[in-house]
Amino acid sequence: MALTFDKLPVNTLVGADWKTFKELTRGQQIGKPYRRKYLLTKSVCRLLSLLNPIEDAKYRKIADRPIEHDPLFILGHWRSGTTFVHNIFALDKHFGYTTTYQTVFPHLMLWGQPFFKKSMASLMPDKRPTDNMELQVDLPQEEEFALSNMMPYTFYNFWFFPQRWMEYCDRFLTFEKITEEERTVFKEVFLRLVKVSLVNTNGTQYLSKNPPHTGRIRTLLEMFPNAKFIYLKRNPYTVFESTRSFFSNTIKSLMLQDISQEQLVANIIETYKRLFDRYEADKDLIPEGNLIEVKFEDFEHNAFDMTQEIYHRLNIPGFEEAEADIKKYLDKKKGYKKNKYQYDANTVRTVEENWQKALELWGYSL
Repeated sequence: MALTFDKLPVNTLVGADWKTFKELTRGQQIGKPYRRKYLLTKSVCRLLSLLNPIEDAKYRKIADRPIEHDPLFILGHWRSGTTFVHNIFALDKHFGYTTTYQTVFPHLMLWGQPFFKKSMASLMPDKRPTDNMELQVDLPQEEEFALSNMMPYTFYNFWFFPQRWMEYCDRFLTFEKITEEERTVFKEVFLRLVKVSLVNTNGTQYLSKNPPHTGRIRTLLEMFPNAKFIYLKRNPYTVFESTRSFFSNTIKSLMLQDISQEQLVANIIETYKRLFDRYEADKDLIPEGNLIEVKFEDFEHNAFDMTQEIYHRLNIPGFEEAEADIKKYLDKKKGYKKNKYQYDANTVRTVEENWQKALELWGYSL
């Protein structure tokens, strides 16, 4: 029987390579309540890392394989509907993507996957915390967790060490303070992730859903000059309530040091502003015709027609082949119960004092 997130004895760093684990945790303060989880995670990580040379040898056989098409990136702040859009596009079999299994065990992909996947499935919760989205080992997943197990230069370090949240934001989310050496490693590691994901899912074009990429447009275009981008906008009042709930619950199973609820909320507020500003500053770098901005409320209201429109406007092939599967998926989702949010006075004040630019630019109001 699957465990719930708050009962997991380890965090996702069990799948990190030993070099990444050591560099990430060096000098970090591990909170006393989390010592047991840290030590068990460290032990499993060290043991599994002994198998990495086998994966590396397998990867060398595909490392020079060219990428046929530049990726499609689904961008937007957390809780902006990126998962829903990701799941729809992943029904198109020409797309390849990073799986949930791969996010935890990116070094156990090209060999030994059946055994480790079965073990993971037996322990993994069936649903994401705070919402009803399904979790399965082979479902598409955002790749930042995989990247956090492949190098120490990712924003998701904040889940483990939240006291350094804003440092990680400036270095590894917006890339404002990243070194050129770190950025070079990021590009090399991400390219490997893309190639392995395509082989694993038999895709010809990589489909990315990763909110942190919203702050990395300049680097992504250096890697993939003709990449396509979908940017999702959503009511900031809803995003604030949903992000606060989601982060507050998710971080409990991952963190290795304490953070107060007040500081967590303050960090969410500031991260949103910095990510919003970085995207707005860089989006004009995307070649004309390669970016579409969508209000999630509009997409949710008419997902099938808007999906077809996105295919057409971004000149993406394959809609006709995926059409039946997309219709079937959306029909199943008609009964899906979403969380409903009531905006109290504090939420309204917080959003209007801090995220006014988004409210005005996107035309949202109460």
